[in-house]
Amino acid sequence: MSFDPQLYINDSIRQVKPSGIRKFFDLCAGSKDIISLGVGEPDFISPWTIREACVYSLERGYTMYTSNYGLPELRYEIVKYLAERFGLSYNENTDVIVTVGASEAIDMALRTLIDPGDEVLIPEPCYVSYQACTLMSHGVPVPIVTTEENGFRLTPEDIEKKITPKSKVLILSFPNNPTGAVMNREDLTALAEVAMKHDLIVISDEIYCELTYDGEPVSIASIPGMKDRTILVSGLSKAFAMTGWRIGYVACHPDFIAEMVKIHQYTILCAPIMGQKAAIEAFQSGRTEIEKMRTEYDRRRRYIVERVKEIGIDMVTPEGAFYAFPSVKKFGLSSDDFATRLLTEKKVAIVPGTAFGNSGEGFVRCSYATSMKQIVKAFDRIESFVDQLR
Repeated sequence: MSFDPQLYINDSIRQVKPSGIRKFFDLCAGSKDIISLGVGEPDFISPWTIREACVYSLERGYTMYTSNYGLPELRYEIVKYLAERFGLSYNENTDVIVTVGASEAIDMALRTLIDPGDEVLIPEPCYVSYQACTLMSHGVPVPIVTTEENGFRLTPEDIEKKITPKSKVLILSFPNNPTGAVMNREDLTALAEVAMKHDLIVISDEIYCELTYDGEPVSIASIPGMKDRTILVSGLSKAFAMTGWRIGYVACHPDFIAEMVKIHQYTILCAPIMGQKAAIEAFQSGRTEIEKMRTEYDRRRRYIVERVKEIGIDMVTPEGAFYAFPSVKKFGLSSDDFATRLLTEKKVAIVPGTAFGNSGEGFVRCSYATSMKQIVKAFDRIESFVDQLR
């Protein structure tokens, strides 16, 4: 009898599709002269003071495990930051875990909350991990489609249409990847009322909160009545240009933390101490660098908005993160075909909207986390491609 590994694979894992982003970028491997507007990673290097703090920690011999919760000094800085930025009050000893990126925090939160069959409400288009992590937690992902007509914002009516007796968790991700949509305090207050009405727990992924271009960022945890039922997830990857350091965090009610740390200690143990030492420095001295990077992203964003308009492509103006999400519906190609042809014919890499859920069909994601020089060249090529299609 021949051995068939497929017979032994968990059914939940079978349901998970490979990342549409990574699958598409396999096409780029080995190709030359490609301009990438695809990867959601800052083109900035982590600021020198942050790198220096890491080097200094190594020189002093900090190469050991930390507490499962993370270094006390880092948890203090996280709590201080959340208080100063959002007016939120957390206890660094009981309400925070330092994680290996925000991605681990999302996975950990879902595995803590979800029993088999529980439904997780996921606004789409959205970051690729939410559905996968829900399936791996034996939950049922329930997409809530947001539309360009509403600026890709989520409304109470959108949620109400999807509520069932099995609804347990609502995931929020604003500023949004891939659309760039932002929710203001009025928007979030309306969503908070629905969450409280239907007894939902909110997982709020705020990894892009510092990259808000019009007005100040708002956390739904700061809405009255929402702090205890919100699991706030964030990290230093995007705003501090620290993707490779893999330092994130989760802040929430201590009862949730007490259960999440079990998952963390048996699977991860702790985030690397060198990265935690660097993160302390980031919180203490990185604000100026954040503003410099945010200002540059905003300059690129405004250029893309004007250029897209000149080319004649429809697009909702992104208000946060570092992505634009133009519509390609008028060109008679699927998102995948548009992105594939642009790559092969003009050497510009973007991501098909379908990588972010079925509702992304008809759109493509362009990251402006690359230099202005590259963005200008890329849009020259996009304009040439669009002219050919016309």
